Amino acid sequence: MRLLDRPYLILAATTLIWAGNAIASRLAVGHVSPMMLTCLRWVGTVILVSIIAGPAFRREWPAIRAHWKWLAVMGVIGFTGFNAAFYLAALYTTAINIGIIQGSIPVMVLAGAFLAYRTPITGLQAIGIVVTIAGVALLAARGSLDLLLTLAFNFGDLLMLIACLGYSAYTVALRNRPAISAQPFFLGLSLVALISSLPLLAIEVAHGSAQLPDLKGLAIILYVAVLPGFVAQILFMRGVELIGPGRAGLWVNLVPVWAAILGPLILGEVFAWYHAAALVLVLGGIAVAEGGRR
Repeated sequence: MRLLDRPYLILAATTLIWAGNAIASRLAVGHVSPMMLTCLRWVGTVILVSIIAGPAFRREWPAIRAHWKWLAVMGVIGFTGFNAAFYLAALYTTAINIGIIQGSIPVMVLAGAFLAYRTPITGLQAIGIVVTIAGVALLAARGSLDLLLTLAFNFGDLLMLIACLGYSAYTVALRNRPAISAQPFFLGLSLVALISSLPLLAIEVAHGSAQLPDLKGLAIILYVAVLPGFVAQILFMRGVELIGPGRAGLWVNLVPVWAAILGPLILGEVFAWYHAAALVLVLGGIAVAEGGRR
């Protein structure tokens, strides 16, 4: 059997790459600034996607042009906003925290679908949402009841939470995606992400906090542009093609698990008791919510 015909191997690799993005964001600290990383990441991704999707993009240009406003909003929220907040959060929090909070996206999407489209939520799904939120709150408060009661959360965790809320809104809005093929659609969003990241980079430069990448920074940019920005997208689309979006989406739950393994292994981060408790609550909440599907 060919490698690209093995959905579980493909999806496991996809989630490992996405968790690696959290590790890369932490490794980037001191080697390339967050907005520089965001912008240069999209430069690399646009080049790669253009090679694959350029001809199809030109063929479907009339449809793309007709829906450019929708694509612009989606690209800013789902691509630029998510990545900018993601890499900025890495200045203040750990890769383990980033991965666990990112794992809450499926439940945020479930809640967002209810708010936007009144998609029915069962009792078990409601319980799953509450349990997942409890896990994220426990993580953000670092297991301290005093911090939880005073809402004195880590700034990086709050940034990551905002990033996930934005990406969840983007995911919910995909229900109204215009009739554009997957690859040209992705290229269109990537172009928007690149263009809209330029003002953020300009602000960083004006603030005096911009940092050009050194050799390690260039390696990190290459990683995030090629693997999370391109290869993982292709692999995930193939996984969805093989086993369907519902089953493939469940594999996103592996991201916090990989992050909890890679953080201590590569970065030497401490895996505290509240990380374990938050991981159990987030994954448990998602499992309960999935079990409550109609």
